[in-house]
Amino acid sequence: MTITKTNHRSIVVLRLPTRVQALITYAQNIVTAMTGNPSFTTVVPALVTITAAITALQVAEAATLTKLKGSVLTRNEKKTALVQLLQQLRGYIQTIADGNVENGASIIASAGVDVRKTVVRSPRVFGAKPGAVTGTAKLVAASAGSRASYEWEYSLDGGKTWVTAPVTLQAKTTVTGLTAGTTVQFRYRPVTKVGEGNWTQPVSLLVQ
Repeated sequence: MTITKTNHRSIVVLRLPTRVQALITYAQNIVTAMTGNPSFTTVVPALVTITAAITALQVAEAATLTKLKGSVLTRNEKKTALVQLLQQLRGYIQTIADGNVENGASIIASAGVDVRKTVVRSPRVFGAKPGAVTGTAKLVAASAGSRASYEWEYSLDGGKTWVTAPVTLQAKTTVTGLTAGTTVQFRYRPVTKVGEGNWTQPVSLLVQ
């Protein structure tokens, strides 16, 4: 049976509030978290630039309370400018996290932003596992391309003799008619336009 290893890549998630005051607080918390943070030595864009954008938004938001003509438009422009800086900052944080995948999640969290993990699966390798019905085996192999076919064989005597299973056009098949409680070996070879590949090393399965 095949064990597939996985690598976890942590993704930076910005949860930008829609309300201006909440956005200001959110950005301030990020600046506080990243100030003096040893994981981020040369922050891009600079924290002073982000702080200036926060201050500009605060001033513009206060002006809207006076109902001054054009103040809402100015406030919206300052909000957009801050959001763009935070999005640039997200890219910088992601770059740092990608450079240290094992500690990526803690690095991102230390910046005051959220973390989302994705699972990157390693390439599929040949493996066998019990089928859904007693006496069956489900085989899955690496794809050899869109126009490949796959020849399958199994052995009941430890590889001394081989029984041919039906050819498939997909890199998977189910072998039926096996005896539960016996150990069976399986192998396959891809067939492409350039010819037949080599038989793989056998994999064993205790049939259930």
